[in-house]
Amino acid sequence: MAYDEYFADRIRQQLKEKKANFSELKMMGGLCFKLDNKMLCGIHIDKKYGDSLLMARIGEEAYLKELEKEVCLPMDFTGRPMKGYIFVTPEGFDSEADLSYWLDLCITFNPLAKASKPRKKKS
Repeated sequence: MAYDEYFADRIRQQLKEKKANFSELKMMGGLCFKLDNKMLCGIHIDKKYGDSLLMARIGEEAYLKELEKEVCLPMDFTGRPMKGYIFVTPEGFDSEADLSYWLDLCITFNPLAKASKPRKKKS
């Protein structure tokens, strides 16, 4: 099952409206949006949940507050939650205002986020 292309278009449109100079990277059946070469947000198909989830990189401070919301889940690919990252269920980004809220949190945290080290290419 591939990610929801309509949802991807909604994210693209909002990021363009916010004047964010973003890039995209397809990852493991999902899609990652990057800002300043740092992971911003993404679309993840959750097999347990059975739907597309918004993966949001919001930082540890916002993580604790937002995780209290019913529409938020800890991001735990491996069974170990990654602090600073959450999954938002479809009910949490149903409206454009809701999606904008999450993207604003991601964009606000982005300047504080550390970029991943570039991987060395195999020869």
